[in-house]
Amino acid sequence: MLDNQTSDVATVAGEMGQRQDEVRHDWSREDAQRIYDLSFNELLFRAQCVHRRHFDPNIVQKCQLLSIKTGGCPEDCSYCSQSSRYETGLKASKLMALEEVLEGARAAKANGATRYCMGAAWRSPKQRDMPAVLDMVREVKEMGLETCMTLGMLTNEDATQLKSAGLDYYNHNVDTSESHYSEIISTRTFADRLETLARVRHAGIKVCSGGILGLGETDADRIDMLVTLANLPEHPDSVPINMLMAIEGTPLEGAEKVDAIGFVRAIALARIMMPKSYVRLSAGRSEMSDELQAWCFFAGANSIFCGEQLLTANNPGEDADDVLFAKLGLKAEAGG
Repeated sequence: MLDNQTSDVATVAGEMGQRQDEVRHDWSREDAQRIYDLSFNELLFRAQCVHRRHFDPNIVQKCQLLSIKTGGCPEDCSYCSQSSRYETGLKASKLMALEEVLEGARAAKANGATRYCMGAAWRSPKQRDMPAVLDMVREVKEMGLETCMTLGMLTNEDATQLKSAGLDYYNHNVDTSESHYSEIISTRTFADRLETLARVRHAGIKVCSGGILGLGETDADRIDMLVTLANLPEHPDSVPINMLMAIEGTPLEGAEKVDAIGFVRAIALARIMMPKSYVRLSAGRSEMSDELQAWCFFAGANSIFCGEQLLTANNPGEDADDVLFAKLGLKAEAGG
């Protein structure tokens, strides 16, 4: 007679077999919880099977992120070194000049990046800054790179302008679950996040949205965050999963480190529920072992940020990534 664990595995496997090629937007917490709670081996096997149906398992997309305007943000995100409310030693800067941004894009492309992401520490962009931002989008796109921006909350007009300039992706993370959100941020709401994502979709820009693990959330919060993303009208094309890098001077500077197994479980759940999305290992890779990253790739992660800097945090750098890729037999995704 099957024990309870084997029975649960068989049930989930049967349901996944029936709907393996269907992209769902009707995930319940119960659906997701049952998958998340599978034995580790079973969960990774299921995630790898889904991954192989939609992607080459040995190809990883390389993206590069540049902070085009650092620090001085009025928001109070508890994890962020760029908030003006915290003493982190980070000085606010002005918006970068166009040529400086393009120099970084050329270097990124030479290092194998296929997407160039530009982020500004704003609550939302001001109209006086939009012409410069739009020029960055146009010029980077002309280099043959995919373009991504993260500028905070957008109006419909902002989204329309970015689309007209040729922006491919807009990043706006939900960060955590709706129920845990107010514990981390008070200067905007979870609904504000979803509204910006809706405006981006309506403008015809691809959505990049994920979250951060290590904010004091529970497993249930992690599952709820991923259910929210998986039940959007369209799955985000990219789902960055960040591991908190506790920054001195922020309210979360003493946060407990994320359990590695729990982190991999979240990657696997994201892959299963959003089978055609790129799942990206984002912040925190500099603190991950090669073994943990290998688990994440097996669980369905197929995108990384490359380079030595990730906004204001350290990143492993090209040499470390090249060594890791060689160890694992991985190759970078070819550019367009």
